Amino acid sequence: MSSATAIPPVLDEFPPLPLEEWESTKDTLHLYLQVIGKIRLKLMPRRNHWWNVTLYVSSRGLATGPIPYKFYTFECAFDFIDHQLTICTSTGATESIPLQDGLSVAAFYEQVMKALEVLGIHVTLQATPYDNKSTIPFAQDHTHATYHPEQVHRYWRVLVTVDQVLKEFSGRFYGKTCPVQLYWHHLDLTVTRFSGKRVPVNPDASQVEKDAYSHEVVSFGFWPGDDQVRFPAFYSYTFPSPEGLDKEPLQPAQASWVDSNGSPMAVLNYEELRQLSNPRQALLNFLESAYQAGARLAKWPVEELTVPPLEAL
Repeated sequence: MSSATAIPPVLDEFPPLPLEEWESTKDTLHLYLQVIGKIRLKLMPRRNHWWNVTLYVSSRGLATGPIPYKFYTFECAFDFIDHQLTICTSTGATESIPLQDGLSVAAFYEQVMKALEVLGIHVTLQATPYDNKSTIPFAQDHTHATYHPEQVHRYWRVLVTVDQVLKEFSGRFYGKTCPVQLYWHHLDLTVTRFSGKRVPVNPDASQVEKDAYSHEVVSFGFWPGDDQVRFPAFYSYTFPSPEGLDKEPLQPAQASWVDSNGSPMAVLNYEELRQLSNPRQALLNFLESAYQAGARLAKWPVEELTVPPLEAL
């Protein structure tokens, strides 16, 4: 048994995740994910609201799901138990890259592109970070090379729990809902509900924003913290933001409204949540209270869109 597989299981479904403790590893992992995310962006057929570019939480890490290429498909899967990236095809071919401390972004990028070539997959990327504090081209980034397996494993365990809760919450809504998915540009695991109503698109918005915010939404997510927010947290925002949103009640008491680029955002500190007696239920309460606040003020047909419990049918 390798040292990677010997990592003990995390029994706490909400383990501690202080940003300062693993920030160097997080920054490196984030760039690894951007490399793989850009492969998916390049080859996947377009879907509304950029759903074609995201990654998904798996039983071992994060994965792209099947990506079409010529007459077959391939999948890139991060394994955060055995700590490797596996690229497998529907033809049966597989290539693996070990993930370990000292593996620079440049080395990771080089090995990924070589593995794709071995598998007969040819793709040209815009090989630079997107909306990231690092601007170093992937092939030249020898700076980010920190990878502590136990830290990545713990982060993934948090994602596993949050993914489950977001899926449970997602199932309570009859309307259009995106998959629970990880956007690799900001490293946030999200789910979004739509009213179905279009909204005017800002002509000065970026191409990304024009498609992401073409319709009314209430969005929810988790991110591990960054240079501006120095702690992991859950969030929710309504777009367009209705008047008086920041006056609406939130649950649990630890949640609050903060200003985000001129609009209210509901925020719940992850560390404060995990200290509660029933953090899973408290998280569901946070998501529901943020949804009710935004949807009712925006005059969504909340009752019509609510999925009743099976026993109520």
